[in-house]
Amino acid sequence: MNRALLHKKVQDFIQENYKEDISKIVLKGSPFEDVTVQELAIQLHGKRKAEKKLPTWFHSKGIIYPPKLNLEQTSSEKTAKYKASLINGENLLDITGGFGIDSYFFSKNFEKVVHCELDPSLSEVVAHNYSQQEIRNVELFPGDGIEFLEHTNHYFSWIYIDPSRRNDSRERVFHLSDCLPNVPQHLDLLFKKTSGIMIKTSPLLDLQAGLFALKKVAEIHIIAVDNDVKELLWILEKNASETVQIKTFNFTNKGTETYNNIFGNFSEANYSEPLSYLYEPNAAIMKSGLFGALGEAFDLPKLHSNSHLFTSEKFKENFPGRKFEILEVLPFNRKKLKKHLKMDKANITTRNFPESVERLRQHLKLKEGGEHYLFFTTTIKEEKICIICAKA
Repeated sequence: MNRALLHKKVQDFIQENYKEDISKIVLKGSPFEDVTVQELAIQLHGKRKAEKKLPTWFHSKGIIYPPKLNLEQTSSEKTAKYKASLINGENLLDITGGFGIDSYFFSKNFEKVVHCELDPSLSEVVAHNYSQQEIRNVELFPGDGIEFLEHTNHYFSWIYIDPSRRNDSRERVFHLSDCLPNVPQHLDLLFKKTSGIMIKTSPLLDLQAGLFALKKVAEIHIIAVDNDVKELLWILEKNASETVQIKTFNFTNKGTETYNNIFGNFSEANYSEPLSYLYEPNAAIMKSGLFGALGEAFDLPKLHSNSHLFTSEKFKENFPGRKFEILEVLPFNRKKLKKHLKMDKANITTRNFPESVERLRQHLKLKEGGEHYLFFTTTIKEEKICIICAKA
């Protein structure tokens, strides 16, 4: 870590320029003798990214940011706070500490946290930032977290793992056995040192594949931010039953949408033609696959088994997802639709429909945006339709 980055002139430069075009700054070169332009670019990008993703770091003085890849892989502050709210105890081992965001928030709920990080330079950055933030109960170990676990005599209240989703060739991987560390391979060792394990995985990991690879899963948490699934959390407990709880969260500016159930509760759905209102589950529920159970919980029929859209005569205000008032339902016919639609722009969604959004925009000559929402889908009678809606 280049401590010249902490000089007041350098810090002032970063604060004044983090919103500027970084490529133009790079072309001009560094105005500081002891700081390279590449080091400046890393800090400018980190500062910009932290403004929304890591506001605590953004507003803290003297923070050093890691390279772009490390920052992309780290948890957001919002999701890290959520993880920390789930567990507490005497001590926690963070096997894959990274930039230290998760360990920072775990330290609020544990007497002691051990942060392991393979990259010694990143571990040094984390140590510096923690000192700036006056975090005193995190011990940093610059080395392999699995090796640390093999040699320690400590028993931990919880172990947290965020496996790297890039292999030795820096290619993206999604199967747990391809990530580093290989969690399924080390489960026996992990459970010798703790009775509770929390694992963060890619949102692309198939839930059934995750259950097959992991043992003693008690809970799966699907975390979305603004309807975009960011993380899957797997809670493993030494004495877990065969029943797996699935919990979905969608954090939005208006609040948090939640829906919980038992994994595998694939209740039979009821079906209906479009009624007065249309409902689209949020992305976290879409990932869960609990459509039948959701319809049963809210007393909502679906339009089709593969459409995952619900409808009702009376408005369901608490539904966890997007809610619309149906203005009109039209059979799908390109020529007739083009003449009928008195608008030059609309928000288009397709569910269980053979054509893409881009192709529909092209045919109907509709720009994106506006107050109208068009859902192109298939009914239970296998009819292709366009549902014209407004937000409810």
